[in-house]
Amino acid sequence: MNILRKSFLILITIITGLLFSCHTGTKRSERERPNIILLLADDQGYGDLGFTGNPVIETPNIDAMARQSAIMENYYVSPVCAPTRASLMTGRYNYRTGVTDTYIGRAMMHTDEVTIAEVLRDAGYATGIFGKWHLGDNYPMRPQDQGFDEVLMLRGGGLCQPSDPFENHNRYTDPVLFHNGKKIQTHGFCTDVYYDYAITFIKKNVKKEKPFFAYIPTNAPHAPFHDVPNDLKEYYLNKPNLTSISLENKPNPDKLAAICAMITNIDQNVGRLLKTLKELGIDKNTIVIYTSDNGPNTRRYVGDIRGKKGEVLDGGIRNMFFLRWPAVFNGGEKSDVRVAHYDVMPTLLDAAGVPVPEGLRLDGRSFLPLLKGEESGWPDRELFLQWHRGDVPQPFKRFAEVGQNWKLLSMDSARFELYNLQEDPGETKDLLDQHPDLVRQMEQDYMAWYRNVSSTRPDNYATPRIIIGNDAEITTVLTRQDWKRDGGRGWGNRGHWLLRLEQPALFDITVETAEPRPGWQVSLSVGNIRRQGIMPDSTRITFPGIRLQPGDLSLTAPVTHGEEIYPRMHVFVTKRSKKEK
Repeated sequence: MNILRKSFLILITIITGLLFSCHTGTKRSERERPNIILLLADDQGYGDLGFTGNPVIETPNIDAMARQSAIMENYYVSPVCAPTRASLMTGRYNYRTGVTDTYIGRAMMHTDEVTIAEVLRDAGYATGIFGKWHLGDNYPMRPQDQGFDEVLMLRGGGLCQPSDPFENHNRYTDPVLFHNGKKIQTHGFCTDVYYDYAITFIKKNVKKEKPFFAYIPTNAPHAPFHDVPNDLKEYYLNKPNLTSISLENKPNPDKLAAICAMITNIDQNVGRLLKTLKELGIDKNTIVIYTSDNGPNTRRYVGDIRGKKGEVLDGGIRNMFFLRWPAVFNGGEKSDVRVAHYDVMPTLLDAAGVPVPEGLRLDGRSFLPLLKGEESGWPDRELFLQWHRGDVPQPFKRFAEVGQNWKLLSMDSARFELYNLQEDPGETKDLLDQHPDLVRQMEQDYMAWYRNVSSTRPDNYATPRIIIGNDAEITTVLTRQDWKRDGGRGWGNRGHWLLRLEQPALFDITVETAEPRPGWQVSLSVGNIRRQGIMPDSTRITFPGIRLQPGDLSLTAPVTHGEEIYPRMHVFVTKRSKKEK
């Protein structure tokens, strides 16, 4: 599927929707359609709420929302964040989308993927994102290129990471963010800022009498933990039972207090948001979903299950899912059918009365009928969840196959584990040796799924390329978030970026370091161009007038001093205007 095909699918959606409306009368008018708000926490586990039994963390507003909500009791996500976000946005397995990991180029989503924002926007919704996108920082992978009208975002996988502007100085308070593509200085704790902008967006569209989709993915309570609301942190540090929620041998009270503080701060903002909806008179017909992207970021209380972020035990991949919609649900409706993040897009389109684009293949299906008690016709199916470092997954490594009763998993592909989730939700009794026929069948089902998702497109696990020189993004900022690592661990200390240029153009390329490195050498290589320079006393050096031809390119720009490499750098690739040429 290419971008032209994608545009055709969306056009067909609009036409199909109009016909659907004429013939069935079930497609809702803009005024009748529900508003949709999707709240996504980052690294908040299933057990991090008072509602799910946490004895320490105070979440009165989310708890109240949960009591007013229909609940999917067995909702599954990926073990880490970017794969979950890809499935949420597309209704598809993340292995189809190009997103396999969280960094070094593997959290960029192929742009021919059709997002829920694109479908809702073309059905008449205003669309906005406020927080963490984590599916590509550059054109054409940015949220504004993928269906969002209004964008307030951080770059990469979080504040205080290598993609953050250096002037942000590793902080969550008063962060430097990007509003509709422009870098801005904000004021306040990051979660408060996201909700401030989201509430303004909501009020603006209520005034226009336009339905809206607001996606609010915070980067809290993700690490680091040094910059959190101090009053809340002090409150938790003084709680005598603070460390009781930790499952680690040596719990860290300071870290736990910071996590608790960030979660309670999210709760305060949820309360503020729900109050705003009521004041605006739209709370009855506004869907508000609260969920998270993976398990908790430390080994801590997760109820009667076990596991954490990065693991395929249920504590790493099962999370809360509350859907508040007073016009349809009274609160208390529940389903224990096992569903996943790729079911969310079709569920929300179903609720909005917006058809899935003709010819678009979704892996998920709407679970709205389950919450309405209409379970007949729901297929007996398995959920497949897997995560790995690097480009290409290894069969059976760090995977889980989850059925309504049985779950097969492996962390390292060397040994499988089999659990009966109905009888043993804590995954404490491995029944692998007792059910060899079942294991064999589940292995076959997994391999059929693996082959299918791996053949979604030619060279399925190739890293998506960043497009430079397009008028939609005159300056492309390259960071370690999206380079292909050539050395070191983690984000690496040396790497190259995979680029694509559509038309010949003249560029100025600037290398910026986080700290001055006077006298260090910069060796720029892009396509067949080689340039060298010496860093001045400032943090920037520019290589002007670099003419590049269309095609696929690789760019490197190591900053070195003898054998030393300085990795904390950004590269700005700026296309000159025709007048400047």
